[in-house]
Amino acid sequence: MCPADRSAPARTPPRARGVPGLGLLRELRADPLGLVTRLRRDFGPVVRFELGVRPCTLVADPEAVKESLVDHVRHYDKHTVAYEQLRLVLGDGLLISEGDMWLRQRRIAQPAFHRARIAAFGAQMVTTTDALVRGWEARRGEVIALDDAMMRLTLRIVGKALLDTDVASDADVVGEAVTIAAAYVDDRLTRLFPPPPRWPTPANLRFRRAVAQLDQIVQGIVQERRQTAEDRGDLLSLFMATVDPQTGERMSDRQLRDEVMTMFLAGHETTANALMWTFVLLSSHPDVRERARAEVLAAVGPRLPTVEDLPRLGYVRRVFDEAMRLYPPAWMWSRRALQDDTLGGWAIPKGSWIFVPPWVLHRDARYWPNPEGFDPDRFLPEHEATRPRYAYAPFGGGPRQCIGNGFATMEGTLVLATILPRVQLDLVPGQTIAPTPRVTLRPSTSVAMRVSPPPA
Repeated sequence: MCPADRSAPARTPPRARGVPGLGLLRELRADPLGLVTRLRRDFGPVVRFELGVRPCTLVADPEAVKESLVDHVRHYDKHTVAYEQLRLVLGDGLLISEGDMWLRQRRIAQPAFHRARIAAFGAQMVTTTDALVRGWEARRGEVIALDDAMMRLTLRIVGKALLDTDVASDADVVGEAVTIAAAYVDDRLTRLFPPPPRWPTPANLRFRRAVAQLDQIVQGIVQERRQTAEDRGDLLSLFMATVDPQTGERMSDRQLRDEVMTMFLAGHETTANALMWTFVLLSSHPDVRERARAEVLAAVGPRLPTVEDLPRLGYVRRVFDEAMRLYPPAWMWSRRALQDDTLGGWAIPKGSWIFVPPWVLHRDARYWPNPEGFDPDRFLPEHEATRPRYAYAPFGGGPRQCIGNGFATMEGTLVLATILPRVQLDLVPGQTIAPTPRVTLRPSTSVAMRVSPPPA
């Protein structure tokens, strides 16, 4: 596809009309994935619509997405309803903050995600996964809840690697609190007039209790570290040691809380969901599973995988990439236009919200033949070279790209390489597992998997 002619007048996108005063709110609430899929199918890659009275534009064209994230990044901010609701949980952490504050925090955090430092986390990822697999090996033939297992696994990994803390004992509390918070945020996203968070409604009270539980855990970690003042080489130590060169001040407890909460939550739930969907797909595609297992056995043998093995685990990495194509954890994100703009030749009015749906981008038949099929070799270099950069965007892109993308990809590959040679996970028959788009793309029900030995 050729980029739009920038010299041509901006075109007005086609409009999907909804109910006066409501727009497409009811459709978004009832079936978000169906709505964005229908808009792309019926109107094209750039579509106008309203949520309530707010003008919005669905942007599902790779060139237009690139412009919004890279070329015109200063024309947009995150002051949309989605991020304002997430702020109730995450505060002003890296995911939410803007301007000078975001730039300062990003500069502080960036060294912790340098390739060499991430590599040092690899052994912890494998050790933690090995402990999980040992438990499964003792329960062969039994049924496990895979979604719960992946949440617990990634929570322990992010807790140890980024906070040097074992949060295994808090897994139940965190899991329940995150589920309550995600459902609360999702509900408020699609209400025309959500009640103010301070009102003592049952939903608000449940949400406050959930956030208070998360705060207690996170603030306990921060306070314990304040007392020891020990540099453990993790992200929290880096945040605590950094001094603002302009003011000479260190991060306040509130700033630390917001950054730790962001890393703590965003750093485990997204990867857990990606891994869960990967194993669901592998259960339905035994030929892919056997090829991935054979690669691990050839590259690693009977020992545990290491970071040094990653270059020889290309197919396993492609399996993880393809799972995130079909089931991107961040299934849609939003921005607010700070000025009149043009994306891909289409006019975007000031003050409107744009919505970018990887769920749709990743199924565009122009770039993904048989888009619903599961084919990891789509990510071979010769195939990737034929696609626009933003035909695939599970981690966003540009300056605001997810800072943990390298961490998550390495984690996914090493977890798969640790599990595949030792146990086989098969979906228990009779389940209907549909993607449920909340803050992240979760399964509609718990995912029951039977643990069995791999083929001899």
